[in-house]
Amino acid sequence: MQPLPRPPPLDFALLQQTLPGHAPRSRRTLWWLLGLLALLVASVVALVLYLNAFEHDEEERRRVSDGQWLEQSVRFHFVRLEEDLRVLARQALQSDGGAMRAAPTVQGGLLWNQPGAVLWHGWQPRADLQGEGLPDLLRQARAANPWNDEALASMLAIAVGLRRSSYAGPLRDAEGARTDVVWLAVPYFERGEFLGNYLAALSMQRCLDGLVPAWFHQTHRVSLASDVALGGRASLATSGQSDTVPYLAAMNLPGTDMFIKVAPLRAQPAMVPRIFLLVALLFLTGMLVSLLALRRDIGKRQRVQALLEAQMVLRTAMENSVTIGMRAWASNGQILYVNEAFCRMVGYRAEELVGRSAPMPYWPANRADEINVVHHDVIARGTRTEGLELQFEHRDGHMVDVLIHEAPLVTAGGEHVGWMSSVLDVSEKKQAERLAVQQQERLEASGRLVAVGEAASTLAHELNQPLGALSSFAHGLLNRLRDRSVASDEVERVVLRMARLSDKAGGIIQRVNAFARRRELVLAPVELTHFVQRCIAAQPRSSAASVHWAGTANQVWIQADELLLEHVVNNLLGNAIAWAQRGAARLSDGGAARVRVAVQLHAREQAATLTVADNGPGVSEDAREQIFNAFFSTQEGRMGMGLAICRSIVEAHHGRIEVGSDAALGGALFTVWLPVQVTGETPRST
Repeated sequence: MQPLPRPPPLDFALLQQTLPGHAPRSRRTLWWLLGLLALLVASVVALVLYLNAFEHDEEERRRVSDGQWLEQSVRFHFVRLEEDLRVLARQALQSDGGAMRAAPTVQGGLLWNQPGAVLWHGWQPRADLQGEGLPDLLRQARAANPWNDEALASMLAIAVGLRRSSYAGPLRDAEGARTDVVWLAVPYFERGEFLGNYLAALSMQRCLDGLVPAWFHQTHRVSLASDVALGGRASLATSGQSDTVPYLAAMNLPGTDMFIKVAPLRAQPAMVPRIFLLVALLFLTGMLVSLLALRRDIGKRQRVQALLEAQMVLRTAMENSVTIGMRAWASNGQILYVNEAFCRMVGYRAEELVGRSAPMPYWPANRADEINVVHHDVIARGTRTEGLELQFEHRDGHMVDVLIHEAPLVTAGGEHVGWMSSVLDVSEKKQAERLAVQQQERLEASGRLVAVGEAASTLAHELNQPLGALSSFAHGLLNRLRDRSVASDEVERVVLRMARLSDKAGGIIQRVNAFARRRELVLAPVELTHFVQRCIAAQPRSSAASVHWAGTANQVWIQADELLLEHVVNNLLGNAIAWAQRGAARLSDGGAARVRVAVQLHAREQAATLTVADNGPGVSEDAREQIFNAFFSTQEGRMGMGLAICRSIVEAHHGRIEVGSDAALGGALFTVWLPVQVTGETPRST
């Protein structure tokens, strides 16, 4: 087969050809202009909406503030009227015989001086509060309507009982229609003794006419209202109501349910926001005119740009690269351009690279053929969207991980003449990914260690066996010493066994403490079969449960912390014996509690399994998902940390623990998977 003819080298004159036809419009610029125009319209709409909301809020605030001002003014003047009546009461007592005064002798407040506001007033001594002693006008008011009689009686009782001014009304006429008449009783006490009331009949409409100034009437419609007239609504209008709902200013007269209805006559537009909107519209209009002028200028510049675009196509392609290193090559694989960043990345000068073809000097020698295949594929089709990851060899020999993106290098006429490469040094990223993977492995292992650290104190129940044995030996030795029935050699043997048990308990505490503090595990080769059999033999003898060994006779070597692994085996055996005894107690035929322990070697998985099965009630499907969680226990009175700690220890040894159901015994089946020690492997620490 004849070799394919080598394409001619790239002629840079191709990049300098003029653009045929008219220059295309810049769609991006058009979209920018349309976006700015839309922004202008949205700004105007937003300003109008803001102005409307601002004026509404301002009008509502003004309406509420005017109503609250009127409330305070009304309350002030009625308090002033009460003080005026107290002065008249004092004057009535000081007059001869305490007779009613026909005319006031006080310089009263606004209500007192308002014509027609006070319909009648007079002093009523304590002796005349009932029967014929009441004023005629008061008796007529009480006789006009039963409701009036009840209200006025309550007014007099409240004034005396609470020692404060009290009101009654608005009174009703004989037909039951409401009037604007309200009675006021001001009690007078001297040295704690009630002497009488000063009574006054008030026309609330005339009072309102005198209280509300003329300037307030110019902007508001003011009228009296009561709870019945408003359909039972005695609460104030809130700011969230519509503009048609007037503000109800409470008159706060004890004994009455009267309000002042305040409704604005016309809206008062806020001028500041309107001026702001006008200024903003002027600026926006100027901006729109500027945009139109800019669009015309852009059109002129596009015609000039068409003459320069051919000469700038290479630089434009380079600028489109978003990474640091840049490299341009022709369709035949010849390098056309490299920047300084790329030269620093590979350690070669630009003069040494421009004009070179494959193989490149920065390709690793041991992977040159592989990279050459990739190189020709890139020349033919470019790179995918996610880019291409390769390794370059620096001039000094170290490897550089790079991520390459290729963009077509085309002329102004659209002819594809090569590729523009953006080359990013991702060595630090790759190193960070490798460190992240290692850190993730450490975090996964240490995640379980946290549970052990938080609940290390709960392992105290694992010390019950050595501490119980210590207690038994100590009490037995003490009893025999008291009976003087023990020889010195027997004492020595007992004390030695107590010392070994004490050392074992102390070792458990020290190892768990070191493990909880995330110190390194002390790993050593452990023959698992003999180790498990020794743990079985150390279990307390129980006539109610039998432990059956069903493991392999071959040696199974693993790397483990012997003391922590012993904790796992003892915990699983203790749980199995306890559940087996509970299951045997439920059998009607009095069957025995049975536990089966086995160790198997799985050469294909390079792992060993320790299985502990019992004939107890087993573990339900719902409990299997939580049985290894901290503080979850299926036994009453237990803390639920045993299996959680076991899982933490097993995972710290790069193993796993599973729970299931045993087909032969019918109870629970716990399986511990541990990696085996490869032949010839030296002991290591984790």
